[in-house]
Formats: sequence, C-alpha cells, structure tokens
Amino acid sequence: MKYAHVYTLFLVFVFHTSCGQNQTSVPKDNTSVGYTEAQLKEAETTSFPMGMVRSVRRARNGDILIASYLGVFRYDGTSFTNLTGKIISPRFSSFWDVLEDRKGNLWFGARDSGVYCYNGKSFQHFTKKDGLSSNLTMHIYEDSAGNIWIGSSRYDGKSFRNFTTKDGFPSNSIRLLLEDKTGKLWFGAQGENMFVYDGKTFTVLKNKDGKAFNNVWSIIEDKKGNIWFGDNGYGQGHDPSNYGLWRYDCSTFTKVSQRGAFAIIEDKKGNIWTTGTVNRNGEIWALSRYEAKSLYNKTPTVTEIKSGGRMEFLGILEANDGSIWYGAAGPRSGVHRYDGKTFTYFKSTAGQQ
Repeated sequence: MKYAHVYTLFLVFVFHTSCGQNQTSVPKDNTSVGYTEAQLKEAETTSFPMGMVRSVRRARNGDILIASYLGVFRYDGTSFTNLTGKIISPRFSSFWDVLEDRKGNLWFGARDSGVYCYNGKSFQHFTKKDGLSSNLTMHIYEDSAGNIWIGSSRYDGKSFRNFTTKDGFPSNSIRLLLEDKTGKLWFGAQGENMFVYDGKTFTVLKNKDGKAFNNVWSIIEDKKGNIWFGDNGYGQGHDPSNYGLWRYDCSTFTKVSQRGAFAIIEDKKGNIWTTGTVNRNGEIWALSRYEAKSLYNKTPTVTEIKSGGRMEFLGILEANDGSIWYGAAGPRSGVHRYDGKTFTYFKSTAGQQ
C-alpha cells in the first residue's frame, strides 16, 4: 500500500532550509571526557580526524564527511580538511553526526552544544535557546520535504517543532532514522521502542511474541524495499530474543543474525554490511558482511571482515570507489578504510596496517 508524502501531522508546509550567522555558545572542555592535554594540542594542528568517529557520510559530490569527536572533516580523495576548526576549538567540540542537505548546507551535530549549520560562507548555531528539544545531537536526518530532523526536533527552515507524546508519539526520546519509499517514517532511540508513522497511525513494532524492538540505532531500506535494522538492547527488562540484525518485508520480521548492528549499509552489489557487537556482552565489536546471494537463506553467509574491542567499529559508508569507510572509538579512534584487501588507518602519520 502506498502512503502519501504529505503527512497530516508532520509535513504541513515545505520550506527551503538555509543557514545564516549566529553567535555560538561554548560547551564544556573535552578534557572532562577523557582527552589529555597532549591529544587536544595535537587535534588543533593535525589534518586527520581524531577522537571517536560515530558518523561517516557521503557529500553530494562524493567526498567523505567524518564527524570526529574533535572536529568534522571532509576527505576529497586526496586530503582531509577540517570544517569546524574555525568555529570551535577541538577542546570544546564533541561532534557526533554530520549531514549535507539537498541545498548544500552542512549540518554538524554536537554532544552537548546543539547543532551547527554551514552554508559555505557562514555558520549558524542552534541550541535549546533557539527551540531545539535538546543540546544533545546524536542523529541528523533530512526528509523528502527538505525538513531537517535533529532528534525529536524538526526544522523547516524557519523554526523548530518539537514532538512529544502529546503529539501522539509513543516516546519523548526519539530519532527519525528513515523515511522509506512509501513515505512511512521510522523512529528509534537508545533504550526506546521502535515505531513507525504511516501518515495516520503510530505503530510500536513488535516481534511475533509481542516483544517490542528496543534500542534500535540504525535502519536502512534495501533496493527491494525491505527494512533492515539492529536491535542492540542490553540491560534489565530487555528481551534477549530481539537482540541482533532483523529484516522486515512489510509483513514479517525475520531475525537474520545474532550479531548486533550499530550501523548498516547496502553496497552496490547488494551485500549488507554492519558494524556492531558480536554478542550481547558488548566486549567484541566487528565489521561484518552478509553476502547478497545468501540474504534470504535460513542462515545467511556472514564474513567477519575485522574484529576488535568495544566500539572499534561505528559509523559505516561505501565510497563511490567501492571502498568501505568506518569510524572507531577506543585505542584505534578515528576513521579507517577497507578497499577489499587493505585496511588504512588515517592518523597523523597516515599509517597503514
């Protein structure tokens, strides 16, 4: 069934998003979250992403955009450029996400200082004082109407609309993770039930046993229209049977793997790639590939490309040349590239392994 792209609740008017210039406020020093003075000084001069990288995205021209904890960077195939160094010192940055919208504006989401928008000439800084629901920006998404979603806040180019349970949402803590080809909106959040809005009804999604999917961090729609998502739930009260990688074909939920999925992509060949935990204890994380030819088998073929410690494999992207980029935290913080044979770890010495 097809749903209209004009939602009675969400997309009442379509505005063109643009950025101006605004005074920025200063968040707290990054030394409070584990970075040494030596690391912060290096981050001020290095041309490579440093610190945890949660998000790796593609720019409209094919460049790679990297949201590093100590700055946001662009890679043009030859070198890195620090996009945020002129507006904020690495010791105050803490970036978690980056997005280029259809107008060419760049959006930078920060851990505790809201979101920045760059139109190529000037920056605009949005915080709770400007209408954001929270200064914690974990995920930025642009819908089909050009609205920018920042957590539970929707920006239409002029103002923010914050959605809560008063608007019918099953939860106050949400992130718009996907607008599918039929126009349905898929929401998830850390520690919250996943739900979908079809233009009329909010539906909390549950497995065949009636257990809600909880702690969903990433969702994609593949070329066939199937929805893939990872239930990464931990802790008391979470149903362990839901943990893992799932596929939804518009009628049935199928558990594909017992591995978690922090991030998911489909490559040009139809393979599904994930980053995330190997099991529920969360101590080992991996970069995994599910082979396209086996995706609908009872037990799909999964290749563990590389494994490591906690959170060593985070945001993931296939570049135009087919290479796989991923972000990492921990001892190997930063951004990495896998070209099918060789892993490249981009750091100050541009070392490879």
